[in-house]
Amino acid sequence: MRSRTSSSDAAVSEAAATRHQILIIGAGAAGLAVASSLRARDATLDIGLIDPADAHYYQPGWTLVGAGVFEPKSTVRSMASLIPRGVHWIKQAVTIFSPQSNRVVLADGRVVGYEQLIVCPGLKLDWSAIKGLNETLGAHGVTSNYRYDLAPYTWKLVQELKQGKALFTQPPMPIKCAGAPQKALYLSCDHWLKTGRQAQVKTQFFNAGAVLFGVADYVPALMKYIDKYAVDLNFNHTLIEVDGPAKKATFARKLADGSTETLLCDFDMLHVVPPQVAPDFIRASPLVDAAGWVDVDPGTLQHRAFANIHALGDVTNTSNAKTAAAARKQAPVVAHNVLTALGRSTDLAHYDGYGSCPLTVERGKIVLAEFTYGGKLAPSFAHWLLDGRKPTRLAWWLKERILPPLYWRCMLKGREWLARPTLVAGSVAK
Repeated sequence: MRSRTSSSDAAVSEAAATRHQILIIGAGAAGLAVASSLRARDATLDIGLIDPADAHYYQPGWTLVGAGVFEPKSTVRSMASLIPRGVHWIKQAVTIFSPQSNRVVLADGRVVGYEQLIVCPGLKLDWSAIKGLNETLGAHGVTSNYRYDLAPYTWKLVQELKQGKALFTQPPMPIKCAGAPQKALYLSCDHWLKTGRQAQVKTQFFNAGAVLFGVADYVPALMKYIDKYAVDLNFNHTLIEVDGPAKKATFARKLADGSTETLLCDFDMLHVVPPQVAPDFIRASPLVDAAGWVDVDPGTLQHRAFANIHALGDVTNTSNAKTAAAARKQAPVVAHNVLTALGRSTDLAHYDGYGSCPLTVERGKIVLAEFTYGGKLAPSFAHWLLDGRKPTRLAWWLKERILPPLYWRCMLKGREWLARPTLVAGSVAK
């Protein structure tokens, strides 16, 4: 790690061409939310936001696009329309971090300095890690709700499949929204059941893990749907190769003795979730742990080695679920703690690991999983109103009608409804 630091610093010129009091890397859900939370606390802050993208996507909506509930265009807006007023948008990519000199280098060679750095570029969907996948995505029955352009193809395939084999995969953890692979499975099966095709479509779920869902309290409700849809569950199976034209998928199956064997399966439809890693420029930086994720304190989200760096969202090594709901709770924590680092407060905000996964078990019903670090249940509503361990129509209504405007109009605008951070006396580490 230290060798990376010195090599990065050597690549940075002595004087930064631009400098901001607070510099944010990444304008996804986490980046826009933390920028807005900072502005809501102090509109005089000098904030730079680095991101090369032209569009911003509401990714939690893609599951419903893949089920014919949402139109794709409802999940995308221009980035320019979402950058908070007063925030300087730097439309570039970062290539080098120099934390010891408080600078980053951009792809066009410019150097940007900072007093406080916030890192939240999301993660990388590693499609190329599965042999043959890139060559066949979007054709030959191979799809994924993890891409904006492919989610409509999922719905097309579900509607057109009259009989045959439908395979759904889940890669090794960590991944963005661990419930999303199952959401595609359940909503597809629900359509086939309601259109009288369940008996003609043999459905299999191949999970690289050993359990259906990481928080045991929600498994009984999910298993009822696995049985209802007659899904063949296959644990410890990792997709390693796809031959689209031949419609064959190869899995590595982990055996009890630790060895592996390969399994070749035919398919008519294949919904793939790719392995996921931190972005390349993050993994090559001095900010990461041994696994390649940004190394932060799980409570304060402050970097363990560099006191003026915080991180949030999918790129961190915290053990929470990587969801938009987690970023919604993390953004106010980071915003407060950055201001504490600037001497504006003596209190620290703490993140409890909250994450939420609305598991769409059928069209019109959801198992609303909400939990904190260690899998502790953390319901937002009283159990008499909404028991997340059971499928409810109220949870579906929240997912379909409430969460999208909550995302666009509250989370990305610095309005912290149900997201106010918990403060404790203390000070940011020096």
